[in-house]
Amino acid sequence: MKKTVLFVSAVAMIGLASCNGGKTAENKDAEAAPAAEAAPAEAAVPEYKLMNDLPTVDLSTFPKDKDGWITLFDGKTLNGWRGYDRKDVPAAWVVDDNAIHIKGSGQGEAGAKDGGDLVFAHKFKNYELEFEWKVDKGANSGVLYMIQEVEGQPSFISAPEYQVLDNENHPDAKLGVDGNRQSASLYDMIPAKPQSAKPYGQWNKGKILCYNGTIAHYLNDDKTPVVEYHLWTPAWKELLDKSKFSKDKWPLAYELLLNCGGENKEGFIGLQDHGDNVWYRNIRIKIFE
Repeated sequence: MKKTVLFVSAVAMIGLASCNGGKTAENKDAEAAPAAEAAPAEAAVPEYKLMNDLPTVDLSTFPKDKDGWITLFDGKTLNGWRGYDRKDVPAAWVVDDNAIHIKGSGQGEAGAKDGGDLVFAHKFKNYELEFEWKVDKGANSGVLYMIQEVEGQPSFISAPEYQVLDNENHPDAKLGVDGNRQSASLYDMIPAKPQSAKPYGQWNKGKILCYNGTIAHYLNDDKTPVVEYHLWTPAWKELLDKSKFSKDKWPLAYELLLNCGGENKEGFIGLQDHGDNVWYRNIRIKIFE
């Protein structure tokens, strides 16, 4: 009788342990195995505010020639231009000898007391932009396009940049990869080839073609693009992933540049204040309907 009771009790205890999640050899092995490593968290995109209430201009009031070229700079005034993220023109930007001149502060990018980037106050989508530029010794600047004005952020956080540089004397020319920070390059992404920028103190010709996401940079007398790429494509994402604007290095820039031009695929054109003396003239644009 006692043996039977003990046997029944043992069976009952085994069943109870099983119902209550008793530890089997299999369970023990699972517990002993190290937990799978958690996937690294993606960098969060910080909140940002677009400055959509700043003044714009009516492009129809600007001179247009018989071939459709619209003059954006008349050689005398800064009519149509204003500071990035502001309503007025920063004092560091002046008209000098029929050219727009950023007076170098010697304090690096946007270091002047009343400086910062300059934008033409109209958003453009499909166009051909022509301009001439000249740099002082060791000077750095750039022409930016598809700019979205983001409160408290630099213009290049949302805009591709046509690099303007003294290749011989500015250290940025030797940084980056394969010369992708030299003149006319897509800054930090695609080098301009062939590289035909003239020395400091001499005028260069620049051109940017923008049509449904196809972008081309031209320099001086080159008839073919020195840079060509396509926005909003896997190849564009790959360029960003390999640049200083990658998601892990600069999440906000990555988000804005990946979706360059915002919902309407358009943006402002701007001239960069990098703390150096640089001049721009003969700025005109042809709109593709």
